[in-house]
Amino acid sequence: MAFLIVLAALCFLMLVAYRGYSVILFAPVAALGAVLLTDPSLVAPMFTGLFMDKMVGFLKLYFPVFLLGAIFGKLIELSGFSKAIVVATIALFGASRAMLSIVVVCALLTYGGVSLFVVVFAVYPFAAELFRQSDIPKRLIPGTIALGAFTFTMDALPGTPQIQNIIPTTFFGTNTWAAPWLGTIGGVFILVVGLLYLDWRRRVARKAGEGYGDPATLLNEPLAFAGGALANPAIAILPLVLVGVSNKLFTTWIPRLYGESHAFDPAVIGDAAPVVQKVASVAAIWAVEGALLVGIATVLAFAWKPVMAGFAEGTRSAIGGALLAAMNTASEYGFGAVIAALPGFLVVANALSAIPDPLVNEAVTVTALAGITGSASGGMSIALAAMAETFIANANAVGIPMEVLHRVAAMASGGMDTLPHNGAVITLLAVTGLTHRQAYKDVFAITLVKTAAVFVIVGTFYVTGLV
Repeated sequence: MAFLIVLAALCFLMLVAYRGYSVILFAPVAALGAVLLTDPSLVAPMFTGLFMDKMVGFLKLYFPVFLLGAIFGKLIELSGFSKAIVVATIALFGASRAMLSIVVVCALLTYGGVSLFVVVFAVYPFAAELFRQSDIPKRLIPGTIALGAFTFTMDALPGTPQIQNIIPTTFFGTNTWAAPWLGTIGGVFILVVGLLYLDWRRRVARKAGEGYGDPATLLNEPLAFAGGALANPAIAILPLVLVGVSNKLFTTWIPRLYGESHAFDPAVIGDAAPVVQKVASVAAIWAVEGALLVGIATVLAFAWKPVMAGFAEGTRSAIGGALLAAMNTASEYGFGAVIAALPGFLVVANALSAIPDPLVNEAVTVTALAGITGSASGGMSIALAAMAETFIANANAVGIPMEVLHRVAAMASGGMDTLPHNGAVITLLAVTGLTHRQAYKDVFAITLVKTAAVFVIVGTFYVTGLV
C-alpha cells in the first residue's frame, strides 16, 4: 500500500504537469496527498518542516541564478547578438542544420560548466531566431535544447563539471574523468541517435507542410531586432564564451580567496552573532552568478544603445519568467523531498536492490529514483547514500572498477530524470512558451535515448572490458 501511494502521487503530478496545470499549485497537493494517505498527523509538519524548507532552500540558493540567467538571455536578444549568431551559424552549417547548431552551442556551454538552467535562458533567443529563419516548427526547440544541454555533456563526457558528474566522486573515490572510453562512447551514442531522431521529426513536419508557426500566436516569442546593422559574429558570441570561461575561473578563484568559510558581523550596533558562510557549499553558485554578471556587462559594453531601447520592458518580462521558472523547480524540489521521506519510497529502494547484476542494479536504481524525485542529482544522491557500499561490494566481488560504477551512476541519473514533472523540463517549456502537450513528446524521446545509452555502456564494458 505504501508503494502504491508513492506511485499514485508521482502519476498524479506527471498527469497534471502534462495537462498544463501549475506545478507550483499541484506539487504540494500531490506530496501532501501522499502524506495524508500515509499518516494524516504528519501533513502539517511535513508541509512546513520539509516541503517548504526544501522549497525555500532551493530558492535561497538558485533564484539569483535564474534571475541573472533570464536577464542575460533577454539582453542577448535585445542586443541583436542572437540574430548575428544565427546568421553566422546558417552560413557555417547551412539552414538545414539548425538543430545541430543549437545542440553544439548548448553542449559547449554545459561542458564549459554553465548551469543547465542558464543555458536554457541564454540559448532560447537565438534558437527561436534560427528555427524561424529555417522554418522548423517551434515545438521542436525544447527537444533540441534538451539534447544539447541535458544529456551527454551533463553526465557522459569525461571531465564535465556538471554536478551529476561530481556527486559520484565522493562515494567511489574517483574523479570527474572516470571511465573516459565508456563516457565518450555513451556520449557519441546519445548525440548521433538524438540528432537522427530530431532530423527525422523535422523532415516529417516539413513533408506535412508545417513551418515555424505564426509568431503572433506563439507565446514568449523573442522580439524582432530593430537596432540597425548586426554585430560581428565574434563579438556576438563573446558574451557566451566569457560566461563559460569566467565560470571556470571563478570556480578556481573563489575558494582560494575566501578559504573554507567566511565570517562577518551583520550588525553595526549590538551583539549580533557573526554569520559564518561555508564557502564550499556555495562556491559553484557564486561562480555561475559572477560569470553571468560578466556576460551581462559584456553585452552592455558592446550593445548599449539597442539594449537600452528595450531594457525596461524586456527585463520586466525576463524577471517574470525567472520567477515562474524558479518557483516551478523549487516546488518540484519540495515534492521530491517529501516523497523520499515516505515509507513507500523505501519499499522502492529495497525492491531495486534485488537486481543481481551489479551494474544493471546500479543503473536501474539510480534512474528509477531520479525519475521518482524528478531530479538527476537528487535521485542519485539518495541512491548512492543508501546503497553505495552495496554497489562497491558487489562490484569488487566480480572485479568491476570503481570508475565504471561512477560513469554508470552519473549517466543513469540523467536517464529517466526528465519525466514530465522534472524541474528542468518545466523550466524549458516555460521559457520557450510551449506546453507539455505541444513539445514534451520529443523531450521524452531524448529521455529514452539517454536511458538506453546507460545500458549501451554497460554492455560495452562487459563485451570489451573498456573503461
